[in-house]
Amino acid sequence: MIHPTAILHANAKIDASVEIGPYCVIDEHVTVGPDCVLASHVHLTGHTTIGAKNRFHAGAIIGDAPQDLKYADEPTRVRIGDGNTFREHVTVHRSNSVDEDTTIGSDNFLMANSHVGHNSHLGNRIILANGALIGGHVEIHDRVFISGNCLVHQFVRIGTLSLMQGSAGISQDLPPFCISWGVNGLCGLNVIGLRRSDVSADERRELKNLYHLLFHSGESLKSAIEIGAQRFKSESCVEMMKFIGEAKRGVCRHKARIRD
Repeated sequence: MIHPTAILHANAKIDASVEIGPYCVIDEHVTVGPDCVLASHVHLTGHTTIGAKNRFHAGAIIGDAPQDLKYADEPTRVRIGDGNTFREHVTVHRSNSVDEDTTIGSDNFLMANSHVGHNSHLGNRIILANGALIGGHVEIHDRVFISGNCLVHQFVRIGTLSLMQGSAGISQDLPPFCISWGVNGLCGLNVIGLRRSDVSADERRELKNLYHLLFHSGESLKSAIEIGAQRFKSESCVEMMKFIGEAKRGVCRHKARIRD
């Protein structure tokens, strides 16, 4: 069903099953896969390719130009997978270079007023809560939860199953399975997320010991990783050490929380 007020470019590739609500605009170089639903006032623009079963709520804008002064109107792209939800007034910007796309995987939930900057790469089953702002060139791995009004600086990486508490801000990489708070602070492991993902008790215990080695032992991160590589062999521990070892901006560190 297509509402009569919608404006669809004749060259846009729109599957016959797509539902398009009032005052939506779909521009020339957009491809929309089957069973997608657009509420009112959705704008799909740029060279944007969208998979199946995505839902766009009122005011979502996908594929607009990057907020980058160097951008010179090149035909850059956004690629989106399947089964994502984009709530009210979500914005996703296309990349600033033809050499790299902005990409969003599948089964993600982007809540109202969240933003994904140019050249960013989101995996699968990620949640961005209301007002979460993701800068350009950010890499977010699977099953991450970013709470309301969080700020993520450009070029930051966020590891698998990590969690950002409300209004947190990071300008350094957030290791997998960790919880961030404040500015570039960690306050432990995402134990609830690990349990829900069926990570075994033994593996969680090993992760806890690795976390202590990395952030409480007094060893440098380089030294702690060398020691940890000999002690900890579980898949999660190997992933955490590899992620930290590859960091180019530094990583968030444990900070004691001040309690009343």
